[in-house]
Amino acid sequence: MTTQQNTSTHQSPKQQRSAAVVGAGQTGVTAALGLLDNGFAVTLYSDRDQRGLRDDVPATGTALEFGETQQAEAALGLDTYTGRAPRHTGLSVRIAGPAEDGERPELIAFDGDFAGYVGVAVDTRLKADERLATFQKRGGVFIVEEVTPQALDTIAEAHDLTLVATGKGGLVDLFPIDESRTVYDRPQRTLLTVTTRGLGYGPEVFAHRGPAGGAHSLFSIVADQGEVWWGPYLHKDAGPTWAFLGWARPGSDWEKRFNTADSAESALAVVKDLYRDYLDWDLPEVLATETISEDPHSWLKGAVRPVIRAGVGHTSGGHVVAALGDTAITHDPVAGQGAQGGLIQAQRLVAAAATHRGPFDEEWLTRQYAEFLAARGEDAAKVTRLFLSDPEFADVGGQFFATAAVDPAFASALVGLLHRPQSFRSVDTAEDAARYVAEVTGADPAELLGRFAPAGRFSRSDYRQLVAAG
Repeated sequence: MTTQQNTSTHQSPKQQRSAAVVGAGQTGVTAALGLLDNGFAVTLYSDRDQRGLRDDVPATGTALEFGETQQAEAALGLDTYTGRAPRHTGLSVRIAGPAEDGERPELIAFDGDFAGYVGVAVDTRLKADERLATFQKRGGVFIVEEVTPQALDTIAEAHDLTLVATGKGGLVDLFPIDESRTVYDRPQRTLLTVTTRGLGYGPEVFAHRGPAGGAHSLFSIVADQGEVWWGPYLHKDAGPTWAFLGWARPGSDWEKRFNTADSAESALAVVKDLYRDYLDWDLPEVLATETISEDPHSWLKGAVRPVIRAGVGHTSGGHVVAALGDTAITHDPVAGQGAQGGLIQAQRLVAAAATHRGPFDEEWLTRQYAEFLAARGEDAAKVTRLFLSDPEFADVGGQFFATAAVDPAFASALVGLLHRPQSFRSVDTAEDAARYVAEVTGADPAELLGRFAPAGRFSRSDYRQLVAAG
């Protein structure tokens, strides 16, 4: 066991209650720092030391965040990275249908601007590392050891409040799956991500997508294969970069390709071949990217089963502990809800704990989790299902994406669901979708749909010619 601590500054006279946070990823260290700054004596546990957390593991996805999450970080007095990371000002969407007689119809194209907020994608290793350094500087205790269920019992007994922000070592099993809220019994996609350098963010990058160029992130759907996303990213070593994240449907050609990746180089080669064969409209920019040689962990593949768990568990000795972040709710990353939900949950817990004067017992912890589920958690899971093309929302998704192609206001509202999934709460049927379209646009939903026509052929990039001419 290793203890890392620096108590040189920021010792509050109100540090009377104690808290333990198990898991020093982005969400765990954010909660630990927030509790520390609100008068708790906080101990943070991790199975890796600080250098290992930064340099020996891959980032857990792209961690794209929008306005509500940035507000939660600001409420904790933390850097939102909007001044340091390249900003996303919108989302450019392209949807192609399944292949028919050797041809793949190109159906829907639109750009949705983010209204009143921006998106940023920040390497979770960078964010966790910087917050961990601040945590220790301000007097927090950082202990490096593997926390087993038995060790957790001892930790929970010694602290007033214990949060579990990791599922390692069997800790996730303390929080049973909520079958009433969990829709899927298996992962819906195979995932592949890789971070790259080689592109800027000016209007000449992805100019064929729209006037915003490299200021918009890109989302494309190929109906029988899966989805892909490219977006500006802040990498821990390389700084401003671009990240790719792909979702392959079970049994698809994409899934077979994703499974062959075994390094950053091979992952990027898979991505480039994917664009040659399926998404050639963006190919020149993709071919211009290269891997980040100083970070062999700049890629990741796997699969995620979307799950909602009970938010409160019990140790072997009967002590109550709370699940935080992915330990509580595991989202497929297609709608960017995982990192956002974890940070918002952390901020809500910190704010509630700071003003609570009673015990952090089962009743209190259960109420906090129920309020988070009602405020965002369940809505985030529902929006994720929409962007996963869940058959239950087929009619809704068809109307939404077709309407976005003809109405810029609705395009902005649709991509805005990534920022505020609560807006999707009351939409369950095609009739609900029409009502929502009317509320957003002030127009007749049927008239808008009547104006829709398939794209026919997406604009192709001439980025290579522009670079060569420059």
